[in-house]
Amino acid sequence: MDWVEGFYSRTGSWWGPAEARITDRDHRRVRVLHEHAGTAPLRVLELGSGYGTTAATTAKAGHTVTAIEITDRAGFADRFDTEVAPGSLTVVKDNFYGVRLNDSFDVVSYWNGFGVGSDADQRRLLRRIASEWLRPDGVALIDVCNPFVWARWHDDLSHRTPDPARGYAHELYELTTFDPVTNTATDTWWEAAKPDEKISQMLRCYSPADLTLLLEGTGLRLATITIGEETGAGAAARLLDEHSEYVAVLRHG
Repeated sequence: MDWVEGFYSRTGSWWGPAEARITDRDHRRVRVLHEHAGTAPLRVLELGSGYGTTAATTAKAGHTVTAIEITDRAGFADRFDTEVAPGSLTVVKDNFYGVRLNDSFDVVSYWNGFGVGSDADQRRLLRRIASEWLRPDGVALIDVCNPFVWARWHDDLSHRTPDPARGYAHELYELTTFDPVTNTATDTWWEAAKPDEKISQMLRCYSPADLTLLLEGTGLRLATITIGEETGAGAAARLLDEHSEYVAVLRHG
């Protein structure tokens, strides 16, 4: 996973000026959190918090949030310091495989990032969530890459043109490929002016059945899944739609 910090720091420098802002996606995530954990003030641990937009929105909803982010995207969270009342937000720039926290949490969330590394890496993280961070009656909310959609994107090439008015200063290309044997998507980006300087992220995708197998021995179980505003059977029916992720709702068990 040596590529992680460099990839997300560099892409954050490309997109951060435009995308480090609170949007409907952040509010939707907080609604999912409230659906599965309740609306009373909670202690929330957010892993891989990126620019800090969802963490700030969660704090603004009245929760005490600790956000972990290893990349330079963490620096953007400072702009939300005045937007987190009545809750609070603490950003820790560290690797969540190694970080030590002297607290337990009602909710552990990991939005848009699970699947980095091997199956063994995912299990190691899941065990930390179960044994160190999540309270006995707590819930973990984890975005999981949907293999049915990523497979359809195999060999897709897209071109992003600059849009300075919106904060996008770079002309970029993206190539997506999918390995059907390992269910791994590779997402490769490069600047149009620097075609020899490509960077890639690798994302292991899991169907709900695959995720259930992955969870064996971790201390967590898959309680249900959520896509958009739908949970359970309604969400499962949408796995074949254009949803690249689903939220896995995990509990002790």
